[in-house]
Amino acid sequence: MSGPILDESEPYTPQTHSQPSLADLLTIESSASIYYSYARETDLSALFSDAHARLTLLVPTNKAVMALARKPHEGPAPVKDGVITSEADFDALSKENVVNWVSAHIIPQSPISVMSPEPYDTMLPEKSVTFRQVEGDESMPEWTRVRLNDDIRLIAMKEASNGVLYMIDGTVKLD
Repeated sequence: MSGPILDESEPYTPQTHSQPSLADLLTIESSASIYYSYARETDLSALFSDAHARLTLLVPTNKAVMALARKPHEGPAPVKDGVITSEADFDALSKENVVNWVSAHIIPQSPISVMSPEPYDTMLPEKSVTFRQVEGDESMPEWTRVRLNDDIRLIAMKEASNGVLYMIDGTVKLD
């Protein structure tokens, strides 16, 4: 097994960043482990460590994902009774459902203004999200005084070198 050839005449300089990447934040945020597990099943997760990506992640807590009647890989609508699906078709549909669900929680721009009433497109085509201001403690950060899609609370905000991560107490609905 051979690895990359290192030029030993050049001293090794590790890459350092003033802030962690979105991937780093998701790795250490235990309450986001279910979302990150689903995201790692997709090619989208490569963006989380891409230094040039500018993303806003809306990350459901594990509790919010567990509360879903239908899990992300199952999709928003049940398979019709009596329809027989091959294992390959079922796997392909499950993967597509996961990509759609993860995509619906990624806004491909950062920073955004959660105080803006304008909708933001997600990475899921034709799916956008909105933020609505609500009453709250004026001494708290402004993001604590908004609701995502009218009823989902933003419960934490973390800045990364390549975007912003908001922990949310619900999920973006696909239907």
